[in-house]
Formats: sequence, structure tokens, C-alpha cells
Amino acid sequence: MKTHTTLLTLAALSLSALAADVTGTWKAEFDTQRGLQKYTFTLKQDGTSVTGKANVERDGEKREAELKEGKVEGDTVTFVEPLKIQDNELRITYTGRISGNEIKFNRKVGDFGSSEATAKRDGAQTPAAPGQRGQGAQSGRRGFGGPIELKPDDKPAFPNPPEGFDKEREGIAHGKLEMVEYDSKSVGNKRKALVYTPPGYSADNRYPVLYLLHGIGGDENEWRRGGHPEIILDNLIADKKAEPMIIVMPNGRAQPDDRPGTNAMATAPAFGKFDKDLLGDLIPFIESKYSVKSDRESRALAGLSMGGGQSLNFGLANLDTFAWVGGFSSAPNTKPAAELLPDPEKAKKQLQLLWISCGNKDGLIRISQGVHAYLKEREIPHIWHVDEHAHDFQHWKKALYNFSQLIFKPTTK
Repeated sequence: MKTHTTLLTLAALSLSALAADVTGTWKAEFDTQRGLQKYTFTLKQDGTSVTGKANVERDGEKREAELKEGKVEGDTVTFVEPLKIQDNELRITYTGRISGNEIKFNRKVGDFGSSEATAKRDGAQTPAAPGQRGQGAQSGRRGFGGPIELKPDDKPAFPNPPEGFDKEREGIAHGKLEMVEYDSKSVGNKRKALVYTPPGYSADNRYPVLYLLHGIGGDENEWRRGGHPEIILDNLIADKKAEPMIIVMPNGRAQPDDRPGTNAMATAPAFGKFDKDLLGDLIPFIESKYSVKSDRESRALAGLSMGGGQSLNFGLANLDTFAWVGGFSSAPNTKPAAELLPDPEKAKKQLQLLWISCGNKDGLIRISQGVHAYLKEREIPHIWHVDEHAHDFQHWKKALYNFSQLIFKPTTK
């Protein structure tokens, strides 16, 4: 019995010795659906058990979470970061491969999506591995959302915008931004939208309207904070490259409390209901308050990430309402392409422009690739534009710059 106990003890010690030691402070940056999040993990290992906390910073906001279910098996560490909103708890699961002073993490947010980043032990200097954040895109590498496999068609349709395209210029006329409130019968309360009116807006003229949607972590102010459509359009209109238009930036989270909160992912179902608010309440309100054209050729719908998925879902399902549709790095809420356009011939007749774009460092590119492949196979005219960016406003601003120059103009499709 003594010999047996000794052997078990030696075996346990041997397994413990094989497990890597993760005790210490580790820092990583994850490109997530809510933007760039900077993590500091403080971990303590006891045998194969791991405890610790995560300090997180995003856009100046900070939070701290106790890590749960931590363990090390060989060169793999796993733990869970809980996020609580009201009475609901979301689990963010981390699986990391340990290699010296680096841990290559996969961060999975519930059933919604995942991102990857390499955490470095604080104070340690390690060389960057090929394919890490900051390296050029390459087949098989991973980014926010999953693996990136670039295909021959995945290339730019337009050159990069000129320097300063998104910087406020002096000596030109400027449009105005105003926050408006409207009654939403579908949601059951008053809701807000940010509205851009072009330079020289006058009730004596009638203007086309672009409805511009945000991502899952944003709200009606996200485009202004990160993309400044008002500056981009002021510059384009001054250069006579874009038609004077109204831009409406609503809140696409169609629920009474439409703030993202600490768990934006839990609000995903509300994005799927926004079509009722958009079509039944917001558009009629805009057309009653502003001097706008009300035909389908004078309405466009576009958005980023979650809003890109909404734009494809709602815009293509309502071609009697929208003639111009754009998805900028659309998120997994995007319906399968065959459901988006079940009648290709009708789409060919009604669509003035269908824009699909994504960055080649964006792990969600497979969503847009699938839509492009379906459109190409069925010979549905569209623009497929892939630039060098990730899931971020660098791509979204440039997509808006190009998209806004194409809409509300004669087209040969």
C-alpha cells in the first residue's frame, strides 16, 4: 500500500511538473465586437489550479472581474471571465497555449463570436510570432471572429482615400448635427437618432436620405465618435463628389433600454427587431420632419458590423423601400446569402447599388466572402471591396467615404 501511495504521489508530482507556470501578470489587446479591449490578467497558479482577476480598459472605461474555473493542463490554460447584466450572466471563455513568456489566447464570447490575441508576461520581452496583430494578412492566420482565408477576389475595388478625407477643413461650408426624438410604436417609448443635414440645407429643396447603422457595442453616437460622417460628407460635398444628403444615425437596439450596458452581446436579439422600428416609425418621422425625397431611389441603408448585417437583412428584404444597400464588415447576424436574395432576378432589377466590404485582417471576413460568392455565382451586380484593415473604424470610415460617393447618382449597374 505504501509503495502504491508513493507511486501515485510521484505521478501527481510529475504531472504538476509538466504543467507550465502562469503565475504573474500578463497583458493582451483583443479586437472585439465592442472595439479594442486592453486586458491585464493577474494569475496565480497552485498545482494545476489557477485563480486571478482581469482588469479591462475600453475607450477609457475600466472594469475588473474575478476569473473562474481556471486550470492548467500541460501547455494549455483555461479560465472564464463572467460578465453580469441585470440578472443575466455571460461567460467569456479563454483558452490559451503557453509558450515561455507568451500565451496565445482564444477569447470566446458566449455563442456569438471569438477573437485571438497573444498575452505577454509583464516585464518580459519576446519576439512577435508571424501572423500576430500588426503583421500583414496571410492565408490561415486568425483575427477577431475566426480564421482568415483570403481568396483571389479579396482585393481593393478602390484606392485609399486621400490624406485628410476625415479631417475638418476650413474655408468650406459645414452641415449640422442634431439629436432628435421620435415615438416608436414597435418599441413602446421615445427613441433618439442623430441627424446630419448637409451644408445649405433648406426646406425649399428635397434631399435623399442615408440611414447609417452602428455595431453591437454602439448607439446613435457611435458613428460620430469613431467615424465623423459629418466631416467626411462636408468634404465630399464641398468637392462635388457626393450628392447633398441627410444622414440618419439611429439606435439599432430596438428595446426600451437601448443602452449597450456592460454586456452588449446580451442585447443582440433587439437588433433583429429593429426593422419594425426603422420602417414603421423612424422613416415616417424623418419624412415628416425634414424636406426629403420619399421614393425608394432616394433611400439608402448601410452600417458597420452588426449594423452591416442589419442593413443587408432589412435592406435586401425591403427593396421597395431601399435601392442602395451597404454592409461594412458585416457581423454573424447576417442571414445566409440565399435567404438575403432568394429572387436574384428581382434584385437585379431593383437594386441600384449593393456594396459589400471588409478588411483583410478582419476575422469576420468569411461572412462577407460568403455573400460575395453567392452574388458572383448568380451574376447579381455588386461591389466587393477588401482593404488592409481589421474590424475597426479605419475600414468603416473609408467604406463610408466610397459608398457615399456612389449613392443617389445615375448608375449603369
